[in-house]
Amino acid sequence: MTDLKQEMTAYWTERAEAFSALRRREFQGEKHDLWLSELQSHIPAGTHWRILDLGTGSGFFALLLAACGHTVTGVDLTEAMIREARRTARELGLPAEFLVMDAEAPAFAPRSFDAIVTRNLTWGLPHLREAYRAWHGLLKPGGVLLDFDADYCREAPPDHLPAHHAHQDISAGLMARYESFKDALRPGQKPRPHWDAELLRDAGFHDVSVDTGVWKRVYPREDEFYNPTPIFKIAAYA
Repeated sequence: MTDLKQEMTAYWTERAEAFSALRRREFQGEKHDLWLSELQSHIPAGTHWRILDLGTGSGFFALLLAACGHTVTGVDLTEAMIREARRTARELGLPAEFLVMDAEAPAFAPRSFDAIVTRNLTWGLPHLREAYRAWHGLLKPGGVLLDFDADYCREAPPDHLPAHHAHQDISAGLMARYESFKDALRPGQKPRPHWDAELLRDAGFHDVSVDTGVWKRVYPREDEFYNPTPIFKIAAYA
């Protein structure tokens, strides 16, 4: 594991419990259906797909999809996050599998999944080009990758954040560490999501589409879940 990944894992270990509590509240509120609508625009309701949730964190996407009857595996490099995901799955009575694993190189057989989903992960991967290539190989022909992310390395600095947002309770020390990750990653990234679309096509994906309207659909107002950085949705097919 690189030093940066170790530092990011330590950061998310410290945040795991509070982050998981926020995601549980999100799961139980109006965001549940808003996010599910975004997923089901490419993962039809009534299907039974095998789905991989990369960078699952405390399991929000994985559990949304498991509740719809899909067979879902969620992976994350942070063991504390996987513990939280397993705990939430038990509390909700949902049969999702959660594993500690590096999302840049998931250890699954080729063509294992009908869909791969990810949320707020790809900005923090030091080797995104290689990750997209690895993910393409895990999808069945015609399978879909849904990548929800933002150009976080170019987002507004902390002193420009609104009063209510998802990071409002993070300490100054943790926020400084988060900013240091962006400083380390920024030189290796081009502006997103245009860069992602280029990388995905190079990795073998086709019918790559970018949706920048997802931000306002999921976050119509400022609240404890609000993301002040415009997120995008990329759909790409194997």
